[in-house]
Amino acid sequence: MKKLAILILLIKISVSGSTAWAHGTVGDYTFLEPIVAEDANPKNEFDILRPQWTRTAEGREFSLGFGLEKVLISAPDSYSNGVPGGGLVSLTIGSEWIEQSPKEGRRRTGFNDLELLPKWAFLTIPEREFRLSIGAKFVIPIGSPSVEDQQHTQLGPELLWVKGFGQDLPNKGFLKYLRPFAFQGDVGYTPALGGRTWHELFADNVIEYSLPYLSNNVRDIGLPWPLRNMYPYVEFNYDQLISGPTGQTRPAIWATPGLAFLNYYIELSVATQLALNKTTVPDTHARVIVLLDLFIDDIFPWTMWTPFGK
Repeated sequence: MKKLAILILLIKISVSGSTAWAHGTVGDYTFLEPIVAEDANPKNEFDILRPQWTRTAEGREFSLGFGLEKVLISAPDSYSNGVPGGGLVSLTIGSEWIEQSPKEGRRRTGFNDLELLPKWAFLTIPEREFRLSIGAKFVIPIGSPSVEDQQHTQLGPELLWVKGFGQDLPNKGFLKYLRPFAFQGDVGYTPALGGRTWHELFADNVIEYSLPYLSNNVRDIGLPWPLRNMYPYVEFNYDQLISGPTGQTRPAIWATPGLAFLNYYIELSVATQLALNKTTVPDTHARVIVLLDLFIDDIFPWTMWTPFGK
């Protein structure tokens, strides 16, 4: 009965109307929450579920991630076309529970590293649907040593961006149907503190197409619900240890195609990952990632409170 009640609540949330608040909105464009990359838009959200199933050459792995992001300083409403709810500075806290079932050896379970990311949107140009943010990624190895990615505290900078093209292309002819395209991504470097091991470089870029933007800002072609709330996308993900254990410093490169449903309350996104280089193939025989992201300031309006004001 509890599962049925939750399902009914999610269906009600997904179809009901509401006063729009800004969730990753810059100018007229609302950006999705990436499934791998970090979002440049500070906002109030709770990634209540991020299950991931992976089959590798060495066995199988299941992880269940979670993350909470809270806006600390609100952004002017002018940054999101007069819609309130956007953020200027936020703090994200996240981790994941992991179960590993190797082909040889015992099953291992436990929590991964704890990650903290304070984030500041230092440059926003609403009329160009453009934002740059900077963050400080802090990785603290307080989980289970048997499943943690590594056992070194890391701290390093991260640059994040979003860019929509709705204001750069004419609203006529074929080109107007390219206006719902947008890019977002990140690049970061997190060296280990107090050692020469596990210095990680990563970069992600997302190409997305907003069907809500198509219907609301280009042309309403009569898409029914839920299609008019969809975002097809593909991420390109790169991760490499610049300095680390022998044999683990080769680059890992993936393409992550997926489809997201987004409204005022939730985002539901499903993706898979495809290895783009030989090094990555043994670790990605099959992978499915799911994201359920709750926009908590719409569900619980009291979370709009910010400790430092605007």
